[in-house]
Amino acid sequence: MTRQQMRGDGQFVQLDDGAMHVVQDGRAGAPVLLLIHGTAGSTGWWDPVVRSLAAAYRVIRVDLLGHGKSASPAGGYAVPAQARRVGAALDRLGVDRVAVVVAHSSGGNVATALAEQRPGLVAALALIDTGPSPDAFISQGRLGELLMTPVPGRLLWRLFNGAIIRKMMVNAVTRPVEIPAANIAAARAMSYRTLVATNREGLNYLVQQSIPARLTGLGLPLLVVFGAEDRRWHAAAFAGYRVVPDARIEKLPGVGHTPMLEEPETTSALLLDFAAAAARADR
Repeated sequence: MTRQQMRGDGQFVQLDDGAMHVVQDGRAGAPVLLLIHGTAGSTGWWDPVVRSLAAAYRVIRVDLLGHGKSASPAGGYAVPAQARRVGAALDRLGVDRVAVVVAHSSGGNVATALAEQRPGLVAALALIDTGPSPDAFISQGRLGELLMTPVPGRLLWRLFNGAIIRKMMVNAVTRPVEIPAANIAAARAMSYRTLVATNREGLNYLVQQSIPARLTGLGLPLLVVFGAEDRRWHAAAFAGYRVVPDARIEKLPGVGHTPMLEEPETTSALLLDFAAAAARADR
C-alpha cells in the first residue's frame, strides 16, 4: 500500500482491548468515508460498492471487535464501547475528520454513538437499513427467538453450518443475490457470545433513546437509505427519521435489508451524491 493509492490491503490496528481489522481503499490524501457493518457482518459486505466510492475517497472499512478478522474484546459489546474503539482506530490511522460515516443495520447504532462521542470527527452520517427504534423490529420467528435463548441458542449455533447460515442471510435479502462465501465464513466464525451480546446491546441502545431522537440534537447532515421490502425492520418505521432536520430519506423499491448487495449501483450513487452535498455544507 502506497501513500498515493490504497488497494484493499488489510491491516490490524492495536487497541486497548483487542486488535481491529481495517481495510483501506482509494487515495491516501482524499476525504475519508468510513464504512461500518452490522451484526454478523464484516468488511466484505461492502465489496460491491467500494470500487465506486474509492475513485474519489479514502475508504476505510472496519471489522468491529468480535466480528470478521478482529479480536474479541475484553470489555464487552456495548454500543458506546464499540464506537470508542472505532474512534481510537481512526486516531491511530491519523484520521481527524470523516466526511461521511456510512453504516448498515445495527452498525448505524455504532455510527450514531461515534457521532455523539466525537462530533468534531464526524461530518455527516449515512444509515442503511438501520432500525430507528425497538418497535420497528420484525420478529424473526421461533428459530430467531430460540437462537437468542441461552441454552437452546448455544446448541443451535454450534449446529449451524455454512448452508444454514447462507439460508438465513438469503432470507434477509429480497432480490436473488449471491452471498459471498467469505461473508458466510466470517459469520460462522463469530462466537455465540458475540452474537447474543451484540443483539442485546443494540436493543439496549435503542431502548435508552431512538436513533432519530439521538440525531436530532447533533445537527449533522443525514442520509437514510432503506429497502422497501426489508424483512428485519418495518419499512413504514423509517419515516421516523423525518424528525431529524433536513434528513434525506431514500426508499429503494423491491430491495430488502441489504441494499449494497441487492442494488450496489444505486446505493453507491446515493452515497456519492450525499457525500458531495455534505462536503459543500461542511465547507
